Amino acid sequence: MKPSPDKLSILFSASEAAPFAKEGGLGDVVGALPKYLARMGHDVRVVIPRYYAVNREKYGLKLLPGTLVVPMGIIGRMYCGVYEGRLPGSDVPIYFLEHEQFYGRAGLYQQDGQGYPDNDNRFVFLSKATLELCKMLDWSPDVIHTHDWHTGAIPLLLNTSYLHDRYVGNSASLLSIHNMQHQGNYYPGLMEVLGVGWKHFNYLELEKDDQVNLLKGGIYHATLLSTVSEGYAREIQTAEYGWGLEGVVRDRAADLYGILNGVDYEEWDPAADHCIAATYTARTVKKGKAACKRDLQRRMGLPLRADVPLFGVVSRMVRQKGTDLIAEAIHRILEMDVQFVMVGNGEPWAHFFFGDVAAAHPDKFACYIGYSEELAHKVEAGADFFVMPSSFEPCGLNQMYSLTYGTPPVVRATGGLEDSVENFDEEALTGDGFKFHNHTADALFDTIGWAAWTFFNNPKGLAALRKNGMKKRFTWETAALKYEELYRLAVRRRRGEEYFRNRFGE
Repeated sequence: MKPSPDKLSILFSASEAAPFAKEGGLGDVVGALPKYLARMGHDVRVVIPRYYAVNREKYGLKLLPGTLVVPMGIIGRMYCGVYEGRLPGSDVPIYFLEHEQFYGRAGLYQQDGQGYPDNDNRFVFLSKATLELCKMLDWSPDVIHTHDWHTGAIPLLLNTSYLHDRYVGNSASLLSIHNMQHQGNYYPGLMEVLGVGWKHFNYLELEKDDQVNLLKGGIYHATLLSTVSEGYAREIQTAEYGWGLEGVVRDRAADLYGILNGVDYEEWDPAADHCIAATYTARTVKKGKAACKRDLQRRMGLPLRADVPLFGVVSRMVRQKGTDLIAEAIHRILEMDVQFVMVGNGEPWAHFFFGDVAAAHPDKFACYIGYSEELAHKVEAGADFFVMPSSFEPCGLNQMYSLTYGTPPVVRATGGLEDSVENFDEEALTGDGFKFHNHTADALFDTIGWAAWTFFNNPKGLAALRKNGMKKRFTWETAALKYEELYRLAVRRRRGEEYFRNRFGE
């Protein structure tokens, strides 16, 4: 079935998509945004690898007839099967690439903290297979939406070896940068696998520090670029956040757009959340959160105290998320009359460190090493404040969940945290959280102290914070409309104004 003339054909290619395979915010975006675009009438499809984590029976995946042939340069032709499913709650097709050698592993990207040594070939394969899949489907996308370095080769391939391909040669590309730190740096010999010619291994396109940098190549070749917040779009043009590619991004600043992620309010809604002890709305938030706080304290083995502020963290325990700042400040924080709960896993040092803190302060500090979706909901509802001291945060979702649950976030003002949280004004009773700017343990300690003081001494202010936060909405409908504008602009750029007017009548 072909889309109506004014609608777009959009292909998402990514390394993960919720709920099938997810390690971060990238998976949330790819699992949600296509559904909202489809509701607008667009023909949207998604392709990701079929990792071992993706259970074919559970999701009712069906094997498509035929075998996908993927040209891998000097390696030669490689082959894979293709399974088809649907994004939950939608009719959006999602295709899974079945290739045992590359994706038949327990982890998506790494094992025991070490990236797989063949990640370069694994994700060049994903990029090329995405383009070859269009031939198998007999389908031509107007736009291919790629994500991070894992599919950063697609814009390059569209401008080189696939430029005259009858299925994708005219496809525009949008590259979304979810995390600038990870760039896909590999040995120069990867050029022979890409098969686009060594002339593209230069300081403008793929070469960085005498390596192939797949993200850099994607930034150079993509029709348009986006990030997951306006703040992060600005930050990655600076040396502090650009990770060596800030100059490349600045060169394309006119083609770079920041669009804040949305929240799935069907999953994150305190009025209908099956994971929490008591549901509540903005009108019943005080009573509801009191019940949820007792439940969280009981679950985590803390004394059932309503008279102290409970601070919560749900996060990967890595330096990017400010785990080192929490570690440096936690003993001073616990000198205050507070309780603190942490849920997450990450770097081994953090597991041991916070385990020791919990043993030393069983009446004030509790941690759960691992991830529990149910417990994440309980922390959002039961904590009085939610802590996110990130060194950088392209978008962030937990601060948005916290606002929805009437749990004022304590955040460092960076990226999406800066864009989505408004600092508390004690006189005007405006704002919905507490922000600090310096990435230091002292700044974190002082801001947690401010939040604790508000809990003890400013009940009117705390009520306003909760009410203000629960009024906010970060919807995927809003984000989808902004992405639709980018897709149309990308088609204009790729195919020209005359084609666009003839196709869409605009």
